[in-house]
Amino acid sequence: MTGHQRKLDIRNGCIDLSHGSGGRAMVQLISGLFHEAFGNEWLARGNDQSAFDVGAGRMVMTTDGYVVSPLFFPGGNIGSLAVHGTVNDIAMAGARPLYLSASFIIEEGFPFRDLKRIADSMGEAARLAGVPIITGDTKVVERGKADGLFISTAGIGVVPDGLNLSAETACVGDRVLISGTLGDHGIAIMSKRRNLAFETEIASDSAALHDLVQKMVQAGAPGIRLMRDPTRGGLAATLNEIAQQSDVGFRLQEEAIPVKPGVAAACELLGLDPLHVANEGKLVAIVSPDVANAVLAAMRAHPLGCDAADIGEAIADMRHFVQMITSFGGGSIVDWLSGEQLPRIC
Repeated sequence: MTGHQRKLDIRNGCIDLSHGSGGRAMVQLISGLFHEAFGNEWLARGNDQSAFDVGAGRMVMTTDGYVVSPLFFPGGNIGSLAVHGTVNDIAMAGARPLYLSASFIIEEGFPFRDLKRIADSMGEAARLAGVPIITGDTKVVERGKADGLFISTAGIGVVPDGLNLSAETACVGDRVLISGTLGDHGIAIMSKRRNLAFETEIASDSAALHDLVQKMVQAGAPGIRLMRDPTRGGLAATLNEIAQQSDVGFRLQEEAIPVKPGVAAACELLGLDPLHVANEGKLVAIVSPDVANAVLAAMRAHPLGCDAADIGEAIADMRHFVQMITSFGGGSIVDWLSGEQLPRIC
């Protein structure tokens, strides 16, 4: 006979150490909060792992950790961000994301209402993406041992045979495509963190990009060399990394790079460059010039790519610099890894 279990007091209750002890309180937390938020046939079996079938193609796997502060921000929270970020890491290989896992490290005293809000948002993001969370883990640490909540995820997917997107495959002459405006997520986080108010609220661009990626692959494979989501370090860090790995440089047209006016103004106020600011719902694609127009058209036809732009090209450069050409006909070469500024060019 199963003993009576009191429902979680979501409105007023908090996490305590018993919720990580493996006993009744932990079962109550998992079944009464996480299973409700993520509910699916795999979790319902109650195993410590989940078995699943996969289709033809090569497997892709990723893992990530989320320690964002603040936990809630305009346009999302750490839960939806964890789903979107993991789905996007899989999608950048041209793969179809299949399943996710999630591990929670929760600080003693963390409010149930905040945990439920995060879990519900995470479950909704997974359902909208069509990528279920099928297994996970929960740990509770003493007060002061964590910044409220940390989430670790893993994801798997399948990439079709014949598609090989990799960072060392960019070639001289390839076009650089960006799926939309830069800096939205990073500025949303920083404005919330610093209690800054702008005339128009800047919301995170956090979104799952796998459907957009599939449209791009349909339009341009095998001419798509690689795709990346320019998260930490922004577009600057992403292009620098690609330049190093592919042994090329990049020449960008500054006026072609889309940035929302509010984000540009906020960056100026904070002394930031939008190209260095994190994004969570954008991708950069390096594609051969013969498919660039078709891929760009496919991006612009998708809701998450309506502001897509062709912003430059890969060039031969043994130094692996990125050359920015301004609308005034001049420009400068910047090594975005070291921050070294070379003389202005014309």
